[in-house]
Amino acid sequence: MDHNSKDIQLQYEGFLNTPFLWRKEPLFGLKQFEFQEKNCSTFEGNVTKQPRLGKRVERFISFELQQQDSIKLLFENFQIQNGKITIGEIDFLLQQNKKPIHLEAIYKFYLYDENFGSTEIEHWIGPNRKDNLVKKLTKLKNKQLPLLYKKEAKILLDKYNLNVSTIKQRVYFKAQLFVPLRLKNKEFKLINNTCITGFYIDLSELQQFKKCKFYIPTKINWLQNIKVNITWLNFNVFSTKIKPLLNQQTAPLCWIKHPNGETEKCFIVWWN
Repeated sequence: MDHNSKDIQLQYEGFLNTPFLWRKEPLFGLKQFEFQEKNCSTFEGNVTKQPRLGKRVERFISFELQQQDSIKLLFENFQIQNGKITIGEIDFLLQQNKKPIHLEAIYKFYLYDENFGSTEIEHWIGPNRKDNLVKKLTKLKNKQLPLLYKKEAKILLDKYNLNVSTIKQRVYFKAQLFVPLRLKNKEFKLINNTCITGFYIDLSELQQFKKCKFYIPTKINWLQNIKVNITWLNFNVFSTKIKPLLNQQTAPLCWIKHPNGETEKCFIVWWN
């Protein structure tokens, strides 16, 4: 297995280990897809060489669903077009125990910022403040899921002799969540707390970690669980590497190794 496929395998394992953002009760009226997770831990699907993280996750979900005996994938990434204009894309159309389901897939990294919004759900934002959980849930509810009911989607449904009124809609929403350092032990009411993967700090708080070692994974490797046998950076080298990123208003995800050998995931933010 070459280095790249080894990384892909580790990304897949990290993806499988990521919990769903919520469980039984719907969030924002959206129901999470439920299936008997029979995890095939070796990834044997195809991925493109130049990946976007979201696209790679779609390949992982596709592969995972194909391993389930109760699930038959009918279609994935179907472009809904009005003439030459693409108005959206249906992620997955599948049958679970022969019942049709339209499934939208999401994998996100969110940070908890009490200064953004006014409710627990509104406080979850993207690392660079361009994205937030409420915006994503709203888009799912008002734009992505309603695509199924557009007349342009009828071509797809007719192909499988499906009546739109029989199709259930679900989301597959996984997330890694990060909280401010001082809230490391906070319990949240509305989300699955096992999604909390680490914490975030700004440059002024970094000093308290000066005895630690650091690593900056590439964005596609944000999916991975922390590897230990890597070339760790000392505090000074790490500081000089992240300053230009913060100046560009990019919040890097880092792995931290404490002197006692413990490891953690952490975002360094430019905006705090």
